[in-house]
Amino acid sequence: MNSPLRLRLLTCTDLPFADSVRALARWNQTLDDWQRFLATEPDGCFLAEWNGAPAGTATTTVYGPDLAWIGMMLVHPEYRRRGIGRALLRRCIEHLRGRGVRCIKLDATPLGKKVYDDLGFKDEWTLTRWECLRCHPRGTVLDSRIRIWRDSDARSIDPLDSEAFGVPRNKTARALAQQSRCALVLESQPGSLAAYGFIRSGSQALYLGPLAAGSAEAGVHLVEALVAQSAGQKIFWDIPDQNGAAVKCAKEHGFTAQRPLTRMYLGENSTPGDPQKQFALAGPELG
Repeated sequence: MNSPLRLRLLTCTDLPFADSVRALARWNQTLDDWQRFLATEPDGCFLAEWNGAPAGTATTTVYGPDLAWIGMMLVHPEYRRRGIGRALLRRCIEHLRGRGVRCIKLDATPLGKKVYDDLGFKDEWTLTRWECLRCHPRGTVLDSRIRIWRDSDARSIDPLDSEAFGVPRNKTARALAQQSRCALVLESQPGSLAAYGFIRSGSQALYLGPLAAGSAEAGVHLVEALVAQSAGQKIFWDIPDQNGAAVKCAKEHGFTAQRPLTRMYLGENSTPGDPQKQFALAGPELG
C-alpha cells in the first residue's frame, strides 16, 4: 500500500502555501524570507504532501562543513500527528549529511522539542524571545563609532562571527543586510568592526538581529542605535539566556519575555561560538 506522505523540494509556486502555514503559526517571517531560503538553498528546502495536498515545510541553511541549520519546520494543523514533521526532519538531516556537514543545529519550540530529542539532538543552551510593543530609545548619546553597513562589511565580520556564532556567515549576513530596515556597524577603529547588527521587517513585528558584538559595551551601544531608528514600533528580539548584558539591556528598553526556545545540535559541535557575544539571533530559522 502506498504511503499518503510524499516529500519533495519546495518551489516558488509553493510559497503561498508555505507563508499561509507560517501565518497560522503566527511566526514573524515574510515572503522575502521564504524567497531567500529558496535562492540560497534550492536543493535544501522541502515540502511535505499528504495525498497530494501540501501539508508541511522545512528549510536548511549551510554555513560550511562545520555547521548547518534547520528551520521553518511547519505542519498545517489539519495534518499534525501523522509523522510529517518527523519525516521532514529526517529528510533535512539526510540532505545535510549528504553535503558533508558535521554539526546540524536548530532552535526548538517546546512543542517540537520531543521530536528532536527522539532523533538524537542534544541541548546546547536556552534562549528567549523578547517583545516591546512600542519601543523607545533611552535618550542616551549615540556612539560616534557607529556607521551604516556597507556591502564590503560582509567579509569584515568573519572574525567576529567566528567568535560569536562559531563559523563565518557572511553570505547570509549580506542577504539579510540588503533586506534590513536598518543595518549598522560599530568600528573599534577604522576598518576594525567591534559589532554589527540589523533591524529587519517582519510579518508580526520588526526583528532585532542578528547582532554580534565583541564586548557587552559594543553590543549595548549598537542596540541603542538600532532602537533609535525604530522608535514607537513593535520589536521582537531573541536573546541567549546566558547573555546577561543583552537581557539587562532588553529589560531597560521595556522588552518583556514572551516564549522560551532551546538551541539543539546533532553531531560534532566543534565550533559552538559564544552566546555572550550573540546579542541577538538572526532568527530561530537561521541561528
